[in-house]
Amino acid sequence: MIEHKAIPSVSVNYACNGRSKKSNELGMRVMQERVYERRGEQYLLIKSPPASGKSRALMFVALDKLHNQGLCKAIIVVPEKAIGSSFNDEALSQFGFWADWEVSPKLNLCNAPGEDGGKVNSVKAFLDGDDRVLVCTHATFRFAVDRFGVEAFDGCLIAVDEFHHVSANPDNKLGAHLGQFIARDKVHILAMTGSYFRGDAEPVLSPYDEANFETVTYTYYEQLNGYEYLKSLDIGYYFYSGSYADEILSVLNPREKTIIHIPNVNSRESTKDKIKEVEHIIEELGDWQGIDPDTGFHLVKTADGKLIKIADLVDDDPTKRDKVSATLRFPEAKDDRDHVDIIIALGMAKEGFDWIWCEHALTVGYRSSLTEIIQIIGRATRDAKGKTHARFTNLIAEPDASEEAVTDAVNDTLKAIAASLLMEQVLAPKFNFTPRNTQNDPVEGFDYGVDGYNSAGNNVGFNESTGQFQIEIKGLAEPKSKDAQRICQEDLNEVITAFVQDKTSLERGLFDEEMVPEELTQVRMGKIVKDKYPELDEGDHEAIRQHAIAALNLTQKAKEIVNENTRSEQGGSTAFVDGVRSFAMDVRDLDIDLIDRINPFSEAYAILAKSMSEESLKQVAAVISAKKVSLSEEEARELAKRAIRFKTERGRLPELTSPDPWEKRMAEGIAFLQRKVAGESHG
Repeated sequence: MIEHKAIPSVSVNYACNGRSKKSNELGMRVMQERVYERRGEQYLLIKSPPASGKSRALMFVALDKLHNQGLCKAIIVVPEKAIGSSFNDEALSQFGFWADWEVSPKLNLCNAPGEDGGKVNSVKAFLDGDDRVLVCTHATFRFAVDRFGVEAFDGCLIAVDEFHHVSANPDNKLGAHLGQFIARDKVHILAMTGSYFRGDAEPVLSPYDEANFETVTYTYYEQLNGYEYLKSLDIGYYFYSGSYADEILSVLNPREKTIIHIPNVNSRESTKDKIKEVEHIIEELGDWQGIDPDTGFHLVKTADGKLIKIADLVDDDPTKRDKVSATLRFPEAKDDRDHVDIIIALGMAKEGFDWIWCEHALTVGYRSSLTEIIQIIGRATRDAKGKTHARFTNLIAEPDASEEAVTDAVNDTLKAIAASLLMEQVLAPKFNFTPRNTQNDPVEGFDYGVDGYNSAGNNVGFNESTGQFQIEIKGLAEPKSKDAQRICQEDLNEVITAFVQDKTSLERGLFDEEMVPEELTQVRMGKIVKDKYPELDEGDHEAIRQHAIAALNLTQKAKEIVNENTRSEQGGSTAFVDGVRSFAMDVRDLDIDLIDRINPFSEAYAILAKSMSEESLKQVAAVISAKKVSLSEEEARELAKRAIRFKTERGRLPELTSPDPWEKRMAEGIAFLQRKVAGESHG
């Protein structure tokens, strides 16, 4: 009997209140209605998870801009041809809207033959003609802008799907073009993404360009909490030794609808023979019965006698793969749970791939892009009748004996933890923080628990319909500028993404026993905020830092409590909310100093210690310890700044003999700089 590993790093339960799937009189779901209310904005950014209806939200807005706002044309830009089908004709009037969405077949260039560069003439013909809607790939659009210039698109709506493909890096052509469009200011731009960050840690837009956009946010929590059927989602990373194909059934359940993403041939996990890997997975699943001539699916009889259908998207033979791909796109397949059971892919079945029945997204080998991981997880988070549970599993090779392989494995391990921490934040309800004072009143629409609002104590309000917390924190700094307020309201996850991707922070938080938490929460996070938003002043930097670390650490403390309750079978759809409230109410004062004293990575280490073998964990710790460096001048200067703030608050400088480890560390920063100055003066 196969032993199944079961140590999810994130486990989230939802209420299934059906709200996110209900439509208003115009046929709009909650997110679409929220976007439509902002339809008059020239620059609009939609942050909303997969399957929330972004493509239809665009249709509603585009039709209004074409018919009521004086725009002449709409150009829909998608990253790959397969996603172009999301913008095919839709009879919106059947559901109450005042117009239908129509795209001439010849103007959905994602369906046209030929290369992107050759389709540029079609873009020019569209701009010069009477048709009003065109769909093309990012590449086609880039070529067209290069050839005709931004001025050729004056008066158009440019809608960019999967907006995280854009980057503020000057080498990113699409990002550079969008900057030019914004500078010229004669188009409308609608940007849509389920993950407003990039795996390479580059900003999507420059702060200057981003300030032009009005943002509509619809969270994962709102989406999943408002489903009808899907009640829980697990996200886990699992470590193995040997060949992944030999151990895959320890995490793969043949009875679950599953997409398996096998490793890139250049990764450590790959055997370098992708065809044999697929064959081996099929053999592990059961007895091969042949290939269905009509569908191209492999037929396999499992040990319990069930015949399962496996779609192989790895085989490069175009006749085979094209047949399988076409079968997966059959219109009737969408409503047929038994159409296919397992899909095996490499570089496919990710962004824009719609299989609502998927219950398990199993990825072998770490993916360097956090965005890619979120896109893969999105394949499993569709709502479907009878589908109550979904999960994402990242199967990662444990370190082996060679130093080079150990170093690679450590990096992959850290990246997997970073992805897990980020997903916890993405899946959590939204945090709104406010300073605590006796003049505060309860915020309308928020439930403050069984004891209600306490003007003299800690308060955690929660609005289930919007999936938002309202939390008072003593000593919290407030953002002053409009940009800083927007960041605290909309972009805390982007700040947290940069923090968890910071390898030094992650390494020290997980494995440095001498590390003082404030070195991470104040110094490292402070530096990240300062580097990310250099145009803001010190007060706004501190406010953003405090809000971001509060969101991260409250999520971690809630997860710790949820995991304890799950082990004692006290979980449920309100487990996370109960966890946040339990932590906040169990402390005498919920203040920013207390939050800063929490190591953001302690719970991640606890999970890692359970999911990795003791020997491998020792190897990882040894590799990281070997890289440990003494205090740098930059870190010393940050500590000195904190020491000055300490003196302002307490009337004295930090002391090296203090029993408080954070005060002692600040004093060490001052001493380091004093020694450096003394050394230079004796030079």
